[in-house]
Amino acid sequence: MHAPTPNGIRFDAIFPTVLEPGPLRDRIEEAWQSIKAGLITGVSVGYRVLEGGIQILKSGGRRFTQTEICEVSLVTVPANVYATIDVIKSLDSAYLAASGPIPSGVPDHSKVFGAPKGAKRMTTQEQISQFENSRAAKVARMGTIMADATDATLPDDKREEYDGLSLEVKAIDDHLVRARELEKYQAASATRILPGPGPRDVGSVPVVRVKSNVPLGTAFVRAACAKLVCNGNLHEAAEYAKRWDASTPEVSLYLKAAIAPGTSTDATWAGPLVNPGIANEFLELLRPATILGKIPGLRTVPFNTKVPSQTAGGTYGWVGESKPKPVTKLAFAADTLSMTKAAGIIVLTEELVRLSNPSAEDLVRRDMIAGIAQFLDAQFIDPAVAAVAGVNPASITNGAPTAAATTNPLADIVGLISHFATNNIGVDGVTFIMSAANALSLAFRTNLDGTPQFPGVTINGGTYKGLTFVTSQAAGANVIALQPALVLYADDGGVTIDASREASLQMDSAPASPADATTVYVSLWQTNCVGLRAERFVNWKRANANAVKYLTATAWPAPSGAAAEPPTTSRAAH
Repeated sequence: MHAPTPNGIRFDAIFPTVLEPGPLRDRIEEAWQSIKAGLITGVSVGYRVLEGGIQILKSGGRRFTQTEICEVSLVTVPANVYATIDVIKSLDSAYLAASGPIPSGVPDHSKVFGAPKGAKRMTTQEQISQFENSRAAKVARMGTIMADATDATLPDDKREEYDGLSLEVKAIDDHLVRARELEKYQAASATRILPGPGPRDVGSVPVVRVKSNVPLGTAFVRAACAKLVCNGNLHEAAEYAKRWDASTPEVSLYLKAAIAPGTSTDATWAGPLVNPGIANEFLELLRPATILGKIPGLRTVPFNTKVPSQTAGGTYGWVGESKPKPVTKLAFAADTLSMTKAAGIIVLTEELVRLSNPSAEDLVRRDMIAGIAQFLDAQFIDPAVAAVAGVNPASITNGAPTAAATTNPLADIVGLISHFATNNIGVDGVTFIMSAANALSLAFRTNLDGTPQFPGVTINGGTYKGLTFVTSQAAGANVIALQPALVLYADDGGVTIDASREASLQMDSAPASPADATTVYVSLWQTNCVGLRAERFVNWKRANANAVKYLTATAWPAPSGAAAEPPTTSRAAH
């Protein structure tokens, strides 16, 4: 250990060299390689308080004035973000370059060109680099041997060493010819990796982000609560959010970006450079919680844009010699998804918003997700939800064909599939939405030999013979089948958050509109509460009238104990 300084205490650590093959050497090599590769960058300091070296503060905290450092251990994420490794030195780099990596248990590794069994395979480029380094070291050693020669000939031991190195250099040269040839073949057959879609545009350049291991949505919740604590003052909120810089530095960056000059927040200019996408993080967390996030293959379209679809095909038939051919035409339609929004207000106490402990933070996260998720699920599949112009879309089941369920789930599922086939709609990717109880009934059903009748289906959904099963309590007694490719879906890709302490609210999930004399309002200021309003622009629509069909009054019975048990067999001796 070095002497303490205002910038901290520096220390030197040395890894021992263990020559004997075995687990100890493997662990030391793994730790050293992890440090060099940057996988382990921090340290944890163990200490004990010396006598008289503790002060009790008025706040109840403790201040240590005299301590003794007992140990320093390697960790990937230190509790103190400043306890890091900043310099790495290797005393045997020349030897390692000449010899290559040392596989445990191999005594003469300098003559082993392949990787040891069970080791991670090197890429062709890594092999070329390793052998080039090894060749350079061997050639340098050959030059040293010749330079030290005092007579016209070399001593026997030097001659043997030189000749051995010469043979190894020739072997490496032959191997490098093959490796470089292989590299050319690999380059010629390589597939170009195209940039993936960005949050708002297709084909944007992918961005590599390093994130902490806090639960998804934490940054969004902290940003919202920082605004609340600071009464909407973004400058103060950015300073308040610095307390979380160790785990979520993007929160303060996001709040600072909101008060930067106009071009810094312009989505077409520098916005992507400074805006870490806090709202998108919350949306990623919300989507898997809703039916919309579980259904694969929905046809995503932009808002207020006509989307053409073919509603009827041409007429074709056999034509005899010299007979007139039928004239046919196609029928097309166009759908447009306007901008509709789902919104809600969550009321929290001042104490909860200040996030005094991690459990309060988690409570805020779950509270913000649950309401929107439950609402969107019901609106998406509830047959009673009709479209209201300029307000909300109709559910995908509103006006869709329906049928009564039977007690035979397999026959019901086949019947729904037949609906799509009869209407010339592809059955690939058809998705079923049902309650957890009905999904569990499918999971319990077995064939006569005891094997599952619907393997892959659980209480949480699953897949079966190319079909996708999604569970949601919003489905109730309905079992809904849909072709996702024929369901249009538009999403703005973000959540807007506003907050108020002074508003007066109708504390009702269905507020009166317009308000009348009987309407009761509650003052947030008077009750020491904060209102958090979340808005999300989203819309959907069936592109084909037969894209959805659902069963009603579905209550598939669970198999009886006798039917569920595998048949008993007996053996007779002959």
